[in-house]
Amino acid sequence: MAVRVSMKVNGKAASAEVEERTLLVTFIREVLRLTGTHVGCDTAQCGACTVHMNGRAVKACSMLAMQAEGAEILTIEGVAAADGTLHPMQAAFKEHHGLQCGFCTPGFLMTLTCFLRECPNPSEAQIREAISGNLCRCTGYRNIVAAVLAAAPSR
Repeated sequence: MAVRVSMKVNGKAASAEVEERTLLVTFIREVLRLTGTHVGCDTAQCGACTVHMNGRAVKACSMLAMQAEGAEILTIEGVAAADGTLHPMQAAFKEHHGLQCGFCTPGFLMTLTCFLRECPNPSEAQIREAISGNLCRCTGYRNIVAAVLAAAPSR
């Protein structure tokens, strides 16, 4: 059965008719064509699909699009400024080599931008705890932690 879903995505109204079982990540990638949100595991284990829903980091592969009805969604495409200026976390990832292949990077950025709003002066242990729901197969996490420490607004 088809349902109409409506939400704001990256500040713009978005709506479509989708099957009831359509995942939020599928709506974002296939309906809205915002492909920066990745599908890595389909089981909410890797974090590649992380987006913000009403200001909180959520894994879009573990929720239905209709659960986001009326919500404000922010994807990786909406993180940088309109003029292309990188978000401080994006710039820190670039400067501190916090990525290699880049597949996991959008999920890490979405998780960590939310985390730094809640914990602006984190310790290394707090950062490692915050990223425990995100998997990277390339970096070994050291540079990701360094990037977060550099981007922390209280430092």
